[in-house]
Amino acid sequence: MVAGAWASSWLRQAATEGARSSGNFLRVRYTLNIYDLAFKPDGTQLIIAAGNRLLVYDTSDGTLIQPLKGHKDTVYCVAYAKDGKRFASGSADKSVIIWTSKLEGILKYTHNDSIQCVSYNPLTHQLASCSSSDFGLWSPEQKSVSKHKTSSKITCCSWTNDGQYLALGMFNGIVSIRNKNGEEKVKIERTGGASSPIWSICWNPSRDERNDILAVADWGQKLSFYQLSGKQIGKDRTLNFDPCCVSYFTKGEYILLGGSDKQVSLFTKDGVRLGTIGEQSSWVWTCKVKPDSNYVAVGCQDGTISFYQLIFSTVHGLYKDRYAYRDSMTDVIVQHLITEQKVRIKGRELVKKIAIYKNRLAIQMPEKILIYELYSDDSSDMYYRVKEKIVKKFECNLLVVCSDHIILCQEKRLQCLSFSGTKEREWLMESLIRYIKVIGGPPGREGLLVGLKNGQILKIFVDNVFAIVLLKQSTAVRCLDMSASRNKLAVVDENDTCLVYDIHTKELLFQEPNANSVAWNTQCEDMLCFSGGGYLNIKASNFPVHQQKLQGFVVGYNGSKIFCLHVFSMSAVEVPQSAPMYQYLERKMFKEAYQIACLGVTDTDWRELAMEALEGLEFETAKKAFTRVRDLRYLELISSIEERKKHGENNNELFLADVYAYQGKFHEAAKLYRKSGHENLALDMYSDLRMFDYAKDFLGSGDPKDTKMLKKKQADWAKNINEPKAAVEMYLSAGEHMKAIDISGDHGWVDMLIEIARKLDKAEREPLSKCAFYFKKLDNPGYAAETYMKVGDLKALVHLHVDTHRWEEAFALSEKHPEFKDDVYVPYAQWLAENDRFEEAQKAFHKAGRQSEAVKVLEQLTHNAVVENRFNDAAYYYWMLSMQCLDIAQENEQQKTEMLQKFHHFQHLAEVYHVYHSIQRYTELVPLCYRCSTNNPLLNNLGNVCINCRQPFVFSASSYEVLHLVEFCLEDGITDEEAVALIDLEAPALNKGENKWQEMMTDHAQSLRLDDNTDITEDDDPFTAKLSFEQGGSEFVPVIVNRAVLQSMSRRDVLIKRWPKPLRWQYYRSLLPDASITMCPSCFQMFHTEDYELLILQHNCCPFCRRRVDESNQ
Repeated sequence: MVAGAWASSWLRQAATEGARSSGNFLRVRYTLNIYDLAFKPDGTQLIIAAGNRLLVYDTSDGTLIQPLKGHKDTVYCVAYAKDGKRFASGSADKSVIIWTSKLEGILKYTHNDSIQCVSYNPLTHQLASCSSSDFGLWSPEQKSVSKHKTSSKITCCSWTNDGQYLALGMFNGIVSIRNKNGEEKVKIERTGGASSPIWSICWNPSRDERNDILAVADWGQKLSFYQLSGKQIGKDRTLNFDPCCVSYFTKGEYILLGGSDKQVSLFTKDGVRLGTIGEQSSWVWTCKVKPDSNYVAVGCQDGTISFYQLIFSTVHGLYKDRYAYRDSMTDVIVQHLITEQKVRIKGRELVKKIAIYKNRLAIQMPEKILIYELYSDDSSDMYYRVKEKIVKKFECNLLVVCSDHIILCQEKRLQCLSFSGTKEREWLMESLIRYIKVIGGPPGREGLLVGLKNGQILKIFVDNVFAIVLLKQSTAVRCLDMSASRNKLAVVDENDTCLVYDIHTKELLFQEPNANSVAWNTQCEDMLCFSGGGYLNIKASNFPVHQQKLQGFVVGYNGSKIFCLHVFSMSAVEVPQSAPMYQYLERKMFKEAYQIACLGVTDTDWRELAMEALEGLEFETAKKAFTRVRDLRYLELISSIEERKKHGENNNELFLADVYAYQGKFHEAAKLYRKSGHENLALDMYSDLRMFDYAKDFLGSGDPKDTKMLKKKQADWAKNINEPKAAVEMYLSAGEHMKAIDISGDHGWVDMLIEIARKLDKAEREPLSKCAFYFKKLDNPGYAAETYMKVGDLKALVHLHVDTHRWEEAFALSEKHPEFKDDVYVPYAQWLAENDRFEEAQKAFHKAGRQSEAVKVLEQLTHNAVVENRFNDAAYYYWMLSMQCLDIAQENEQQKTEMLQKFHHFQHLAEVYHVYHSIQRYTELVPLCYRCSTNNPLLNNLGNVCINCRQPFVFSASSYEVLHLVEFCLEDGITDEEAVALIDLEAPALNKGENKWQEMMTDHAQSLRLDDNTDITEDDDPFTAKLSFEQGGSEFVPVIVNRAVLQSMSRRDVLIKRWPKPLRWQYYRSLLPDASITMCPSCFQMFHTEDYELLILQHNCCPFCRRRVDESNQ
C-alpha cells in the first residue's frame, strides 16, 4: 500500500442562480425584504416572510403552495412548532398570528409594539413572541397571553433544547435568560454594551454537548459563546461584518452566519470560519438549515431567496494500514485499520489536504502546511508530533508527502519542496495529472508513480529532474498501482477497464471490465483486486476472476485485508483467499497455493490444502499446512515418512498407501499395499480397524497362520467392545485357551469352564489348573476336584479340601498319602481354634505333632478359667497341661527335665483348684454383681459399682446387703406411662404353672412374694439377653430395653421408683425369684421383705423415712 491523494474540493454549491424553472426551486427574487424563513420540522415545506405576506413553498420541487395573507404590515418573523402542527408569524402591525399546518389562521393576539421575533418551545410548544418593549408567552392550554416588560428592545430569542429556558437578545447588548414563567434567571452583560446590539442568538441543538451552549452574534461584529450559567466559552470571534442571522445545523456540528458581507458563511461549532456557502448581491437577513439534511435556505434584503446543497467531500490519505481523514472540517483523525486504534489531531483551521507516508503526516491548511512525525519507529505507535511548519499559502490539486519532501500537484505541474518550504525541483507534464502516489524508495530518493489524462504513465524520483515514461496507452488514467516486485503495473482508465502490463516488456497481460479502482496485494506478487459495479473482484495469476459484493472503492490490498473507502468511511474488509487458493490447487501448484493461504484462509481451506499436498506427496507444503491447523496425527505421519526416506526408502506407492489409510480410504490403501508387495500391512490395517470381513476377503484362501492371527485379533476386538461370549468362542477357535478360560472365569460362566476343561487333554496342565482355580473361586469344589484328579495334582486337591473345610475327604486323602498329614491337620486345628473348639484344636495339634501349639492352646484355656472363677475347669485344664508336658518329655530328650518340672507343677495346681472350687461354693465373702455374676472385693476403689461391668449395686436399706436387682433404662421415645402400660399387658406365658409370684399392694408397701406351691420352669427371657457386657470395659453401659422387652416382663418382677417431675422414673428388675423384695412407696428404699415386715412390726414406720404405716400414699 502506498500513499495517494485525490483531487476534490471540500465544499460544492449544488444550486445555480436564476429564476424558478422546470419546477425546480433554486433562486427567487421579490421586491421586498426577506426578513425570516422557517422549515416545517419534517422538511417538506418552507415558510417565508416576504413583505406583509407569508409564502409557503414545497421544498421538493420549489413550487409555491400558497401565499398567506393576514398581516397588515411587514412580517418580521416566522417560526414552526416542533411537532409540526402549527406555526406563528409576527409583524410590524404589532400582531402575532397562529397558523395550522393546513395553512389556516386560528388565533391572533397583539402587543403594544411591532413584533421582532417569535420562537416555539421545543417540548411544551409554548410560543414566545417579542416586541420592542415586552415579550409574551402563550400556549394552547391558556386563554390569555402572559406579557413581561423589558428594559430594551428585544431583537432575537431562542429556547434551550429541554424547553426550560428562553434566551432574549437585547438592543442594548444584554442577553437575558428567562424561565418558562418569564422570570429572569441569568443576565449576561457584555463589554460592548449598547454599542454592540445583539442581533441574533441560537442554542446549540446537539445532545452530545455536556452543557447548553448559546451562540451570540452582535453588531460589534463579534461571535461569542456562553453557557446557561452566563459564563463565556473561549474568546470573542471577530467577524469583520455585521451579522444579521446565526443558526446551527441539525446536529450542532456547524454554524451558518449571514449579514452585511452579503454572503452566507460556514463556521465550525467553535466559531472557526470554514468558507463561503453562497455570495449575494445584498445583505443576508436570514439563513436556515433544512431539518436533518445539508440543504440551506437564504433570504436577502433585495428579496432574493436562495437554496443551496452542501456536499462535504472526503479529504484523506492512506499508507498501508494507516488511514488519515478530516473530521469536523478542522481536525484530522489517524486510524490504524488493523488494530482499530484512532488518534485525533485537533486544529483550528480548515483542513484542505492530507497526505501520509510511513512515519510522516502532512496537513495543508489555508495559509500553511504542517508536517508531523511519529514519536517512535514502533509499528503500533499512534502519537504524532509537529516536525516542520511551512507558513505559506499553496494552491494545489493533490498533495503527497515523502520522508524529506512535500510534492505539490497543480494541473500539469509537479513541485518538490523541502520541509523548510524551499522548492528543490519541478516537473512539467504534457497533460493534466490525474493520479499520483509514492511507491517507496530510500529517504530523499523516493519514487512517484504518475498517471496523466493523455494515458501516459511515468515514474519520477524526487532527486531526479528527469521523468521516466513507463508506458503510453490511448485512454486517460484514473487509478494506478504497481506490484510488490515492481514487475507489473495495473491501470484503471476512463472506460472503467482494468489493464495489467508487464513493465519490462510493455506487454498487456490481461484486462478486466467494470473497474473504478485497483490495488495489488503487497504480500503476493500475482494477486490484485479491483472494485466496480458494486462488486469486489480478486484475480490471481491468469486464473478467472473471483467476485463478491462490495460497496465502495478499493484503495489497498494487504494480505487478506482489503481497504475499502465507502462514502466517508474507510474500512478493512477481511477477505478469505479461498477462491484463488483452490485455483492453484486444481493445477497442483501447491507452493503457490500455500503462499495464497498464508494471506488468510479458513481452517477448512488449510486442511484441504494440507490433504491435497499430502496426496501429491508434497510433504514440505503439507507439513506447513498441518502445522497451521495443529493436526499432530498427520504431522506424525509426515515425520515418519521423512524419516523412512532418510533411510533410503523411496517407494512412493507405499507412502501414498499410508496417506490413504490415514485419510480413511482403506480399500485404495489396501490395493496400493498389495501393489507394493506389503499385503501384511493391509491385513494389519483391516485388523486394527476391526474390519475383519474385509480382511477375510482380502486374504481369500491364504496362509492358515495369517487366518489364525486374524481370528486372534478379532477375539481381542470382541473382548474390548464388551462382547465376551463372542470373544471366548473366537479365542477357542484360534487355540487361545488361557484367554478363553480367563474371560469365562471372570464372568462366572461355570458351564463354559466345564466344557473347556472336559475337552482339554490332561497333558495341558496349565489351562486345566486355571479351570480348577476358577471352579474353586466360583464355589464349585466338586468340579475343581475333578479337574485336579484329571491332571493328577494331589497336593492341590488336598489344599482344595482344606480351603473348603471338607475335612473328611482331606483325612481320607492323608490316610492314603501320609506325606500330606501336616497339610491337613495343622489347618484343621487352626480352624477348630478359630471356632472356639479349643480342646479339639489342642488334640488336633497334638495329632499333627505340633506340641508347642497344643501347649499354647491349653495355657490359654487355663488362664480364662481362672479369670472367670471356673476353678473346677481350671483344675481339669491344669491336669491336661501336666499330661501334655509328660508327652513332650517322653518324645523330646532335650526338654525332658524342663517338661517334668512343669508336669509336677501343673499337677499340684490342678489339685489346688479342685479343692478351692469346693470351698468357694459355700463361702460368700465378697459382694456379687447380679448383672455379670462377678465377685467384687470388699475394698473397691471404684465405689459401689461392679469392677467388671460398672453396674451400680442396689443395697438393702436395713442389712446393706447387695440386692438381686438390676436397673434398666427405657429406649428413646418411650414415655413412663407407655412403659407401665406395656409392662401391665403381661404377655401370656406358655407351658408354665399358674402364678408363681403373688403381688401384694398396700398403702404402705409394694411387695413381690413367691407362691411356694408353683412349679418353676426356666424359659428364655429377653431381658436376660440385654445383660451382656464388655468384660473389663472402662465405661458403664446401662441396660436399655425396647417395647418388646417391656411387654415380655411380668409386672411382679419390676419395681419402679416413681419420682416426681422433672426426675425420670427408675426401673429395676428382680433376677432371683426366690427372694422377695419390698420398696417403700415414699422414700423408694429397698428391703428384703422379711426384714421390712419385721421392722414395721417393731417401729410401725419405715426405718429410713419414718413414714407411718397408717398414713395414706399421697
